[in-house]
Amino acid sequence: MTRVAGSTRAVGSALAALLGTDALVEDAGVLARFAVDGCTPRWLARPSTVDAVARVMALATDEGLAVVPRGSGSTLALGAPPARLDLVLDMSRLDRVLEWNPDDLTVTVEAGVALGALAKRLGPRRQFLPLDPPAADTRTLGGLTATNASGALRVRYGALRDLLLGVRFVQPDGVVTWGGAKVVKSVSGYDVPKLMVGALGTLGVLCELTLRLHPVPDVERTWLVTFVAAEHAQGFLAAILDSALQPSRVEWLNRAALARTGSPSAAAALAVSIGSVEAAVAAQGAIIGGLAAREHGQVMEAPVGWWDAYAQRLGAAPVVLRVATLASHVAGTVTDVERRLHGACVSGCAAVGSLDVSVAAGEADVRRAVDGLRAHLRPIGGHVVVTRAPVTLRQSIDPWGPVDDGAVGLMRAILSEFDPRRVLNPGRFVGGL
Repeated sequence: MTRVAGSTRAVGSALAALLGTDALVEDAGVLARFAVDGCTPRWLARPSTVDAVARVMALATDEGLAVVPRGSGSTLALGAPPARLDLVLDMSRLDRVLEWNPDDLTVTVEAGVALGALAKRLGPRRQFLPLDPPAADTRTLGGLTATNASGALRVRYGALRDLLLGVRFVQPDGVVTWGGAKVVKSVSGYDVPKLMVGALGTLGVLCELTLRLHPVPDVERTWLVTFVAAEHAQGFLAAILDSALQPSRVEWLNRAALARTGSPSAAAALAVSIGSVEAAVAAQGAIIGGLAAREHGQVMEAPVGWWDAYAQRLGAAPVVLRVATLASHVAGTVTDVERRLHGACVSGCAAVGSLDVSVAAGEADVRRAVDGLRAHLRPIGGHVVVTRAPVTLRQSIDPWGPVDDGAVGLMRAILSEFDPRRVLNPGRFVGGL
């Protein structure tokens, strides 16, 4: 716990005065449900406006409180356990769509808007925000941004940093700041939206986001191509990336991932989606068949709803690793993972070399595997992040992995400018920041 300047009662009274008693929770039973890695907060704040967030953060800085912003709570196991925790800032009440410009394909939302709720709002105009990470519908856009969650659609539409045009956020001292689109007051010298993506809420509390939308394709079809050996799947992947195809998704699935999705068994498979007008989809599907035949692949068209089942059935294991490799090294990386972690479910965006590894294994086995994989990937610039694991494992191994001293120094300098008193998520980010 943090040693605060005033008494717990005085700080609680001040928070209640700022928020109203209906937006402040001090009940021990409720607070226990909002614990982060075993750290139970003293207070749970549920602001419903940006101004309320600003007032809370100003008080938190004055009183030396440690604050953890929270969206849906689905990725609180990402990063190291917090060094301290006094207040959880629940952003779920900031859930309004503020401005939607269908003709410009942009939308501005509050950070607590869930992706599924936004999809329903955009659906009648056949527009969408192309993000599809696991459990996407219930995750908030603020949380997706803070954790840099994208999904399989990044092959065609880019990652979240490519879709985020602007942000409105509250700095730790309570100052409301804009960055990017709709700039009113910005932080000189920084591309603020890109800084916020993946920063785990350490630089400011995200309150509003302006995002780029895309039209829903007229037709989308998915082909699942299975192979008897990972090397053939790698050859097929290389052929796709070297072709004129414009896939929406190119996902790698190992044998365990295929089994979990109820798909035909094979050593490896690639799921390839094409979205466009009917004639273009059919033509590109024929090309996929030809490329697969060269690598002795078996092609089947995936049923409608296959991607929904894929998202629901993967990633449920107690330990999940995010493995970054080169697209040209996916087969070798998957083989190395399977050798180190028996029964591991491996899937992910093959076109950019981003793989998720789900496994139920002992902590000692996971530590050895992570150390070995990091050493194996280091020469090609790859890395391994522990995105979900028991707190005891994340206390015994750096969940972020080794980072170049220069990069850590730069991050420390930026953090010192935005949050010199380490109010937001202290200790959870890269290098213990």
